[in-house]
Amino acid sequence: MAKKDVPPRWDRKMQQRLARGEAAALGELYDRFASLVHGLAHRVLGDERAADGITREVFIHVWEHPDSYDPRQGPLRTWVATLTHRLAVQRLRATETAALAREGSGTTEELEHRVRRASVAARADYIAQSMPVPLRSALERAYFQRRDYRQTAADLGITEDEARRRLRLGLQLLSTAHDTEAPGAPPGYGGAV
Repeated sequence: MAKKDVPPRWDRKMQQRLARGEAAALGELYDRFASLVHGLAHRVLGDERAADGITREVFIHVWEHPDSYDPRQGPLRTWVATLTHRLAVQRLRATETAALAREGSGTTEELEHRVRRASVAARADYIAQSMPVPLRSALERAYFQRRDYRQTAADLGITEDEARRRLRLGLQLLSTAHDTEAPGAPPGYGGAV
């Protein structure tokens, strides 16, 4: 395995500790990723209680099936996010399908459109949270503060060319939210909705 293909040491060690059944490892993993998991689930489902349920399901799955994570496939963070995304989309589909059957209003196409929209929004959130701070800072200034690249450059103390580069790269990363794979997931993790 090439140097760049070696998974982060923390990811490998965490997977090994979970496989040995170390409860402290699960607590450490929860502390590190609970806000990510809950945030993604809430973004897809739009419901605090449902997001709490998905958060529990994700960590139960990780505890019961630690070997389903393969460090060679990518970062543990991406695997956890992909699992969260998949479970949240399944829950949204089930909930919306039940509501459609009960109320009889709406179509399956509308249901799929709502699921797709929620899924893309969750992926965009994950991508934004995961991108390097310099890119995220430039995008936040441009989007939330309505700054152009010149103002962004001045705010960040960088050249205008660097500000344009950061904004372009950040937007390119965000544009991948429409892809059918889960946020940043390697093809082997199969995060399609």
